[in-house]
Order: sequence, then C-alpha cells, then structure tokens
Amino acid sequence: MSVDSEQTPQRLELASLNPADVRRAAIAQLLPEAVTENGRIDFERLKLALGEAVDAGRERFGMTWPGKAECFKTIQTPSMATLRPRPAESVNWDSTRHILIEGDNLEVLKVLQKSYLGKVQLIYIDPPYNTGNDFIYPDDFSESIQTYLEYTGQVDSSGRRFGTNTDADGRFHSKWMNMLYPRLYLARNLLAETGVIFISIDDTELCNLRRMCDEIFGEEHFRADIAWQKRYTRSNNTVDFTTTVEHILVYARSDAFLPNLLPRTDEADARYSNPDNDPRGPWKGASFLNPATPTQRPNLCYPLKNPNTGQVTHPTTNAWRRSRDEFERLAADNLLYWGADGTQPVPSIKMFLSEGRGLTPINFWSHEYAGNTDDGTKDLADLLGHKVFDNPKPVLLMKRVLEHATSKDSIVLDFFAGSCTMAQAVLELNAEDGGQRHFVMVQLPEPCAEGSAAQQHGYRTICDIGRARLQRVIEKLHHESSGSLALVSATDADLGFRVYALAESNLSTWEASAPKDGVTLEQQMRLHIEHIREGRTEDDLLYEILLKSGFPLTTPIETLTLAGKKVFSVASGALMLCLERPLTLEVIRAIADKKPERVVCLDAGFVGNDQLKTNAVQTFKTKGVGSFKTV
Repeated sequence: MSVDSEQTPQRLELASLNPADVRRAAIAQLLPEAVTENGRIDFERLKLALGEAVDAGRERFGMTWPGKAECFKTIQTPSMATLRPRPAESVNWDSTRHILIEGDNLEVLKVLQKSYLGKVQLIYIDPPYNTGNDFIYPDDFSESIQTYLEYTGQVDSSGRRFGTNTDADGRFHSKWMNMLYPRLYLARNLLAETGVIFISIDDTELCNLRRMCDEIFGEEHFRADIAWQKRYTRSNNTVDFTTTVEHILVYARSDAFLPNLLPRTDEADARYSNPDNDPRGPWKGASFLNPATPTQRPNLCYPLKNPNTGQVTHPTTNAWRRSRDEFERLAADNLLYWGADGTQPVPSIKMFLSEGRGLTPINFWSHEYAGNTDDGTKDLADLLGHKVFDNPKPVLLMKRVLEHATSKDSIVLDFFAGSCTMAQAVLELNAEDGGQRHFVMVQLPEPCAEGSAAQQHGYRTICDIGRARLQRVIEKLHHESSGSLALVSATDADLGFRVYALAESNLSTWEASAPKDGVTLEQQMRLHIEHIREGRTEDDLLYEILLKSGFPLTTPIETLTLAGKKVFSVASGALMLCLERPLTLEVIRAIADKKPERVVCLDAGFVGNDQLKTNAVQTFKTKGVGSFKTV
C-alpha cells in the first residue's frame, strides 16, 4: 500500500547543518547555469560561468598539509548530538541569556550551526599554542560525539583518547592544523556579515594560522595582527630573545565590519587650541599640501593667494590637498589659517574639536592599555581566593576586544573558553555601559591535572573553574549594585548564565541498514516506535527540538495548556511543540487555532491512531500552518 506524502507529517531533521549544502545552495542561487538537473555542481560549467575555462595546469598557489582532505570530511560529517540543559548548575536560568556549554567545541559548533548561523558579532578564541604539551586532539583523529563520550566516561572506551602533541612528532604542525582548521571553518558560518574574529596566538604557529585564516576568511578580510604586550620585563634566563608580546589576528566576516572608534583622550584633545579666538571653539591645523606631486595631480594645481599680503604661491614639490572650488569655500567659511601674523604663503585647514571623531584603533596594545599575564593571574585569584589556572588572559584585554568589535547587544562566542575570562569581561562591561551583550562559552570538561592546585581546591575540571568564576563575578557585581544577590532578578542587568552539556541525541535514530551487533530486526523496529533514550527529560527534548528547528538556546518559551495538554509556544508562537502522548484531535485543533508558523509533535503521540495523524496534517494545512513535523 502506498502512502500519500501529503497525508503524513515530515520528520524533524536531527542532524546538524552541513556547511557544504549551504554553499551549494548559494552557488545554485547565484549561478544556476552551473547546477545539473539532479542538483549537483558541474565544475566545468562553473568554470565557464566564471570565465575560467582554460586549465592553467596543476600547479597553483595554496596551502596544504597531511590531513587537510580529512579536515573537510570532518567538517561535512553531520553531528547527531544535542545539548542537555543543566538548570541546577546555572544561575537565574529563567531570565538569563548567557550560555556556558560543556563539551568538545567541534561537535558543539556543528550543533549550533542551525540556531546561530550568521548571528554572532564577535568570536574571540585563545586556542592551544602548540607548545608540545597542549591538550588538543583525539589520538585517532576520528573525532565525533562518540569520541567525546568515551573521553568523558559516558560510554565504554574503545581506546580513543585526547592527547598531547609533542614537538618530537613528525606531524607536529599538521596535527595542530588538523585540530583547528575545521573549527575555524565552522565558526566562520556563525559570524554575522558585520562580524569579526580575534584569535590569540604565539610565534610557534603564527604563520600557519595566518595562512589558514587567509584561506577560510579570505586574505582580503585580514584586518590586523595586534601585538599585545603580555609582559613588560625582560628575563635574563632566556637563551635568545625574551618574548614580551603575543599576537591577536583579526579577520572580518566581510567588508561590512568596521572597528569601533575609541573614546577621545585628554592627550589627543590637548592638541587643539584656539589662537584666533574662533567662536566655534578649539581647533588644530591640517596641512594644505598633498602627498602627490603636481605632475601626479595637475587638477590640484593653481595659484594660491594670501588675502592678507596678496602673495601668490604656486605648487612646486606638492600639489594642493583641496580643489580651487574647495579652497574658495574654506576661505569664505573662515576655515583657513594663515599663521599668527597672517603672512604664511600656504594656509592650514581648521579642524574643530567639536567635530572630531573618535580615535582609530592601533595594532600595538601595551600592558598599560590591555593588561598583562600577571594581571590575568591576579584577576582570577582575587575572585577564587587562590591561584588555580595557569596564564589566563587578563580581563582588561578581553574588554579591549569587546570595545573594538561589539555593540551593546552583540552575541559574543568563545569556544576555547578556559576559565571564562571573556565571559567575565562581558558581564563587567555590560555593568559599566548598560549593555545587553550576551556570551556563549564552550569548554571541554578537561580534568584538572592530578595533584594540581585546582584539584586540591576541589575543582575537577576546567569547566568547574569557569562556573565558579562566573558565580563569583555575578555575586561581586550584584553586591556592588544592590547589596544583595537575592535582588538579581529585580535589576535590569543580566547577571546569570545557563549551563548546557554536550550529549548524544535524546532520540535514537532509525537505522535503515541491516541489524548488527546482536540487535534483532524486531528490536530495531521497536526503536522506531519508542525512540526516546532512557533517562531523558521533557526539557532535554524541548531544547534539542529548539536547536534543530533553528532557534537559539535562549529563545523565549511560554508553557500553555490547550485542551488539557501541555504545549510549548516558542518565540511568541513561531513554533509550537506538544510532547504529550497520546495526542487528541482537540489539542490538534487548539494548536491550529493559534496559527503558529511551525508545529512539532512526538510521533509516539500518534501511535495506533493513523487517522488522527492524517487529520492533524489536514487541520494544520487548512489553518495555514507553515510546516508540521514529528520526532
């Protein structure tokens, strides 16, 4: 018996978004002539469309290394993982928009593709510097949710482990690049068109990182290599040069990114004066000379007459900066200054302080301006009462990054969050300027070293340190503003964070292949009926469906009671979910009457009642519901 697809709801796609599919769709929209009838890209047609039909040979400029092809397989392998909510480990779960995710950042970046695609204004990361001892990669390179579950002890291990990358390894640089390349590739998709990424790095992999970023973000989108003065004293114990700076590479998502101008300083304003008592206030003179020669800019060459002395001056080594008409306008508006006695042959142009713009950023950040490593250690130790983390970045450095690259309502992502310095900076800067920035921090629950100070003070993992830091920052900020942590929810400031943990999907997927590993066909078919994993809660399901329907984790959710059943209304009815079983025609009609854009229900809610499922499809269609899917 055939099944009418129009009479059955679609299944919700549980796999993460494949970046290759997104790009193929973009090519199809931009260059439909390069797409075949079956939707595949015809590369010969693509070359013709781009005017590159001639093969110039196999040699080409580019970057390659052992394992690069595997990077793309890793990128294009979808994730079936989810993020499980942990309200008990959170602060002000119901009101906060800040997020802390425990999990491997590669899997998490895949999971976030649908919900945060093109929404992040700033990404800052401080990845491992490849010093030979960094905790950076799974030993067998088949990184996946299974690898992560084995590492964290959530399933039986088959020998896969995360490890260190020693400089004696023959593929020392390649292994580091294989770790970072897929993460940067996926991260780029999350950036808004006006977005930007800042990456801290030392000299060891600077060149390789720059070339990777040129390839992923585009060489034309490189914005700066900032030298940060991480220390301000030399060490006479070094054999060669004492390293006092680290690098922060800055790449924009597109030309739409512009760095924020910085507030003016007293030093900058001191350059303005008012020697002629101009009623418009202090000004400084700008040169009337052009860097170009008269030969190069003959249109900017004309006789210049001093109105006070009558002296006429012709351009010699330099053309003038402004045209004749512009010179006349400036003179009429009293915007030319001919010197204290009015006899200069060439004037200055008045630039008024009242019209002055903010200061442009520079690519050297001194320790006075952006802090140093000692400051970073003190920042965390002051909060926790003891030193538990090696060389965290200073909070001031993170604030400088935020000041250069965010507006007051930006999403900020750090997927190598460490002890959550960036999260502290977001909370503090919001408190200072009234901003509503919110962070998404991602950190692998890496165990603290055996016998370390962190372990001795009760911290099991790096994530534990980050959570403790945020709790102390929130307590500190709230006590400063209101004197009582109990009043946090009564303030306008977002002083909280939600914790989520990476896990395998709450829903067991149907395997179309033959049963294996001792699983009978009957058992496999039962999974298709009762496919929610044991121990998973309604909230677990709710947030997985939210993510895989393309909604951010902090999307507002309202709980309704319709026809005696619990129904979740997401984003004011953009999506409505009913996870009840059994479903009834009354609740289907009640949901349809709300006219949501999308509806998701449990497939198990229709078990034994195919007629109800058919009626649901028709009811939602009649009421104009955009899509109806089941899980």
